[in-house]
Amino acid sequence: MKPQKGTLYLVSTPIGNLEDISYRALRILKEVDIIAAEDTRHTRILLSHYGIKTPTTSFYSYNQKTKIHYLLNLLDSGKNIALVTDSGTPGISDPGHEIIHQSILQNIPITSIPGPTALITAVISSGFHTNRFIFEGFLSSRQNARRQELVKIKDDTRTLIFYESPHRLRSMLLDMQDILGDRQIVLARELTKKFEEILRGKISELLATLPEHIKGEFTIVMEGQLKHQSISLSSDQIRMEIEKIVKSEKMDKKNAIKKLSSLTGIPRKEIYNACISDKT
Repeated sequence: MKPQKGTLYLVSTPIGNLEDISYRALRILKEVDIIAAEDTRHTRILLSHYGIKTPTTSFYSYNQKTKIHYLLNLLDSGKNIALVTDSGTPGISDPGHEIIHQSILQNIPITSIPGPTALITAVISSGFHTNRFIFEGFLSSRQNARRQELVKIKDDTRTLIFYESPHRLRSMLLDMQDILGDRQIVLARELTKKFEEILRGKISELLATLPEHIKGEFTIVMEGQLKHQSISLSSDQIRMEIEKIVKSEKMDKKNAIKKLSSLTGIPRKEIYNACISDKT
């Protein structure tokens, strides 16, 4: 008789502070047959802290294709597995999605053990609206692709959440400022840890104060497009902004007017009239 299939437990682990783990998560980590971890060395720190001696196996983006079959066979034979990421909730910006998907296809029971995740921790600390938000995770590391991804969400009125690595943070912020406008953002770093840092301000303000060398993974929270609010600019200010866009973007005046209207909410006709008035 074929044994009953095991259960795949999706166990959320702390994003920094080891105290941020539930009693249930600790129990499951002790009781399962094996723990599939993104980085076994990182997970071992947590397990050692709580005296958990369950065996571990690596499961990360570069070995997931071969490891999925191994783990699915274990589950099919009745073994219980806990899936954990380096920090936070498995399946969010990590390779966990594929084994979850395959387990569903093979009718393997799945149980989620809720817990910390950086995106929720950051967004509730941001002060931005939390009734509607979108999580974009890590955008492309290639600038052209990243800029195209930003263009697709520039008119979204929901709060926007991104992950970014420290060495790409500055270029990411420059692209965001250029495409989405100089919006209010929150940069959250080292969340729940001793040196937790939450920076608030416009993109330009934070760019001016960011040190050249910075460490830690970042969660970026940005206000959505405030379409219902227009920025008030005088005719002289409008002409100055148009000149800046024409020079920096190498645009003709017609497209510069479209962009300024998109960034400020000022009607195109009003911007056009301001430019025309300069000639009279």
